[in-house]
Amino acid sequence: MSLLELDGVKVHFPIKKGLLFDRTVGHVYAVDGVSLKVEAGETYGLVGESGCGKTTLGRSVLRLVDITEGSVVLDGTDLAKLPGEEMRRFRRRLQMVFQDPLGSLNPRQNIESILSEGMIAHGIGKDQEERREKIKAILDKVGLPSNALARYPHEFSGGQRQRIGIARALVLEPDVIICDEPVSALDVSVQAQVINLLEELQEELGLTYVVIAHDLAVVRHISDTIGVMYLGSLVEEAPSDALYAEPKHPYTKALMSAVPVPDPEVEDKRERILLTGDLPSPANPPTGCRFHTRCPWAQAERCATERPQLRDVGGGHRVACHYAEDIASGKLTLTKGEVVSATREGVDDNPETDTPAKIPAQAEKISKAEKAEKPAKAEKPAEAEKSAQAEKPVKAEKAEKPVKAEGAEKPAEAEKAAEAAEGEKSVEAGKPAQAEKPAEADDAPAEAEASDAPEASEEPEKAV
Repeated sequence: MSLLELDGVKVHFPIKKGLLFDRTVGHVYAVDGVSLKVEAGETYGLVGESGCGKTTLGRSVLRLVDITEGSVVLDGTDLAKLPGEEMRRFRRRLQMVFQDPLGSLNPRQNIESILSEGMIAHGIGKDQEERREKIKAILDKVGLPSNALARYPHEFSGGQRQRIGIARALVLEPDVIICDEPVSALDVSVQAQVINLLEELQEELGLTYVVIAHDLAVVRHISDTIGVMYLGSLVEEAPSDALYAEPKHPYTKALMSAVPVPDPEVEDKRERILLTGDLPSPANPPTGCRFHTRCPWAQAERCATERPQLRDVGGGHRVACHYAEDIASGKLTLTKGEVVSATREGVDDNPETDTPAKIPAQAEKISKAEKAEKPAKAEKPAEAEKSAQAEKPVKAEKAEKPVKAEGAEKPAEAEKAAEAAEGEKSVEAGKPAQAEKPAEADDAPAEAEASDAPEASEEPEKAV
């Protein structure tokens, strides 16, 4: 018998509506009939896209959310039927490492208080000194110094806070630890440290893990068995190497095709499966197969009406698909979706085949644009001539105005120059300069009349 068994687990959240009296108008089918087994000492990886029910399933094992239907059996005891107080005492054997390390730690408590709280509740340790020594030993195992006991969660980095979360689970000496996205919020280098730490603790203490994640590379590295969830149900389950070598379910094939391969030769030959449509709402899941609305190999007559059961196809490989064997053998062809190159999705890498197809289309566009512009270009010279002729008088008038202004200024300058000259003559000759001013004033208008048109003679008067 397996250490942990889930049989037909369902978690439905009611949708209520009303002002005075709440009435249930529907349900959100977060988890809808999941069955799996976890052996002692192994790591079970649970993968799937966001919103498929992975975290809800993990919380239902610890009874953090109520189970609508089904059973969760740990070492022969059905946790779904345990009353509250018995479940609280039994929870020591089940612990959880939460996704957000900072949100799961009380900011008002120091590390010693956080780690000793669970030990006090379950009666571990005779006194505070004994509990402190055990906490120091656990901190040493997870790579934290003993002086961290008096510090608070905000004083640590993200990786250190995740180690504190692991230490909090380990101090109760559990049998099963459920790790909900244990490394998703950490840097790549810190992820490797935490994953290696989990593996070392498993070998040393004989722990059993249920790792919930969406990073397929992390799950493959740490897991012995992998289960793939889609819209609240388990669609495929297999040993880690077998699942990555030959996925059976269309959804798993699409997930695996999205994982990049570090080998460039393999990456160039690899194909990418593009799914069509959006993820259906868990409040209104499709009938029949949950994946048939996006499945590239869906058959309308059966997939839309009959829900497939998780069945064994050999070698411990279970898949919930009516046509898994036909898809693997190539008997079924794609009905929708697209299979493209993984390096450049939907783009051909051969420039020789791209160029002839693109140039004629561009030439047609250019020729059409030129034809549309030719009449406009032909009309432009005529319009330019008309506008030039219409603007010539205006330009002439504008050009004359500065001349008139200059002409208006000339008499005044001439008068000043004449006065200065006559003044010098009068000084030299000893005669008064005022006697010759009227003559010079009479000569200035004559010069202005001779230098400009009759219109210009009016404007100097205005200027004067």
